[in-house]
Amino acid sequence: MTDHTLPASVETCAWGYFDAARAPVLTVNSGDRVTIDTVSGTAEALPGDGFTVPPELFDIHARSERPVQGHILTGPVAVRGARPGDVLEVFIEDVRLRQDWGYNSMRPLAGTLPYDVPEARTITIPLDEKRMTGRLPWGLDLPLRPFFGVMGVAPPKSWGLIPSIQPRCHGGNIDNKELVTGTTLYLPVWTEGGLFSCGDGHGTQGDGEVCVTAIETALQGTFRLTVRDDMTLTFPRAATSTHWITMGMDPDLDRCAEMALRDMIALIQSKAGLSWADAYTLCSLAGDLRITQTVNGCKGVHMMLEKSLLG
Repeated sequence: MTDHTLPASVETCAWGYFDAARAPVLTVNSGDRVTIDTVSGTAEALPGDGFTVPPELFDIHARSERPVQGHILTGPVAVRGARPGDVLEVFIEDVRLRQDWGYNSMRPLAGTLPYDVPEARTITIPLDEKRMTGRLPWGLDLPLRPFFGVMGVAPPKSWGLIPSIQPRCHGGNIDNKELVTGTTLYLPVWTEGGLFSCGDGHGTQGDGEVCVTAIETALQGTFRLTVRDDMTLTFPRAATSTHWITMGMDPDLDRCAEMALRDMIALIQSKAGLSWADAYTLCSLAGDLRITQTVNGCKGVHMMLEKSLLG
């Protein structure tokens, strides 16, 4: 295993999009560890005096192309040997804060209550890395649980350049708060090398991410990227130390729930050898359907099931 580092810069970041035609900015071997720096936010989100801003963010604001609206993503990282039909296993070894502030924004015509927001608002939230808390304007110290809202591979080549906002079969803007340090994300590979990118750092987030944003901030992530040719997936899955997670993403929340449920049934059948009916029963008795997010065009539902139930 070799260790690599990937800083955030104009050269290594794509603002707002995934594209299978984008050349990799780093190529690694399967099983290598990569530490990736990310940045977040437009110039309007920058804080006042007294906070630390990663200097590369100013250069990215000044010089990066922005063909579509979306997140600032660092990558892509190609993994040698990854081919369409494989799965990229992304083990999240570590997630750390890169700055002492985050922000939260809302605006009219967006979010879960698009017609209830009278005017746009952005607030700066000081972050205390030692205490791992964020100080909200009314004095509440909210515990931090940082994770990347966006982790994904390149989509199918036929899709061309797509915005980073909508999560789909390639992953992307999943916004799943369970994907913290120590968890594993499994992404189906759609193009040579997989082409992994990440961004949209969150200090913490509730299920739903209802006002459109979490505590948005700059993060550093350390990932171990492994090609799995012994797995077949058409949609992302994940695993914590205690639970399996399946996912559904679609503009319709009912459809999201159906997708996550069907994939959990398939997972149970493959790992425990149960019949379809028995797996469906187990999902009803012990599976938890949770709303991942309701704000990204393609909404999200994930199902969680304790690993111990499958032997």
